[in-house]
Amino acid sequence: MDFADPTYLYCFIPLLLLGLLLFILTKRKQAALAKLGASQLIARLSETVNWRGRRWATIFWFVALSGLILALARPRWGTQTEYVERQGVEIMVVLDISKSMLAEDMRPNRLARAKLEISELMDVLDGNELGLVLFSGAAFVQFPLTSDFNTARQFLESAHPESISRPGTALGEALKIAMTGFNKKRATQKVIVLLTDGENHEGDVIKVANQAAEQDTLIYPIGFGSPNGEPIPEYDEEGKLKGYKKDQKGEVILTRLDEATLQDLALITGGRYFRASIDGREVGLLTDEIKKLQTSELEKRFETYKVERFQYFVTVALFILMFIELIPDRRWAVR
Repeated sequence: MDFADPTYLYCFIPLLLLGLLLFILTKRKQAALAKLGASQLIARLSETVNWRGRRWATIFWFVALSGLILALARPRWGTQTEYVERQGVEIMVVLDISKSMLAEDMRPNRLARAKLEISELMDVLDGNELGLVLFSGAAFVQFPLTSDFNTARQFLESAHPESISRPGTALGEALKIAMTGFNKKRATQKVIVLLTDGENHEGDVIKVANQAAEQDTLIYPIGFGSPNGEPIPEYDEEGKLKGYKKDQKGEVILTRLDEATLQDLALITGGRYFRASIDGREVGLLTDEIKKLQTSELEKRFETYKVERFQYFVTVALFILMFIELIPDRRWAVR
């Protein structure tokens, strides 16, 4: 037997401390009663008290609480095998991690908001497969197509401008790498979700978009930032703001959202452009678009898992609690 959520087992520590406290208080109470007078007199005055019933009621309370704690820890034993057939869409997420994504015209900054939206996508796209490509001056696959979103989130959180030393925004290269991440043997719809400010792109991005359209790959860009421009913060080794990025003339560089390019990418491939908003509504709109797409079989397998048995412990605990109510606090005195 093991437990699906063993952290709840730590609740036994305060339960044991409570038991120890009740034991000490009971001993003190008995000592205090003994000082009141002769033991025979005290026994006669309290002869209607169901001491044995009270002791058993206390014991049963602790048994019931123990059962509920075990239920919360979700004990498992035995196995069950099921045939799993999963259908969905293949989605390659392309995330811009260039330093311009550290601009704070979206709180806390563009990159943090983009990572949050990817995480929200994972929450609502269960059953689909998702991969991640990171890019700035170069691009690479952070993780390939997977349905294991828990592990994927760990890789997503580690994405940072320092992950790629080469400066710039190699958007075209990133899109090409994303297209190589799909499984061409599957008939499912291929989707690229692009999260970027679209600025300073290198290479012929429109040519890559046409290639994606020929392969029936849809591009859904989400643009982060403001067209008005925002300075790019620079931090020291301790993570403290030391100033803003400047050009060779010593003037502060402003990074602006390039919506025109992103709209062209969506138009060429048949996707749809979204501008990132304060409330993140674009995640829901994008999800609605993806759910309309053609799905196909992504995986077939027999899955064996351990069976949770928490319901037995809950049932026993409830019966014990009901039984405690039947234990009388007083008993008839025999004269």
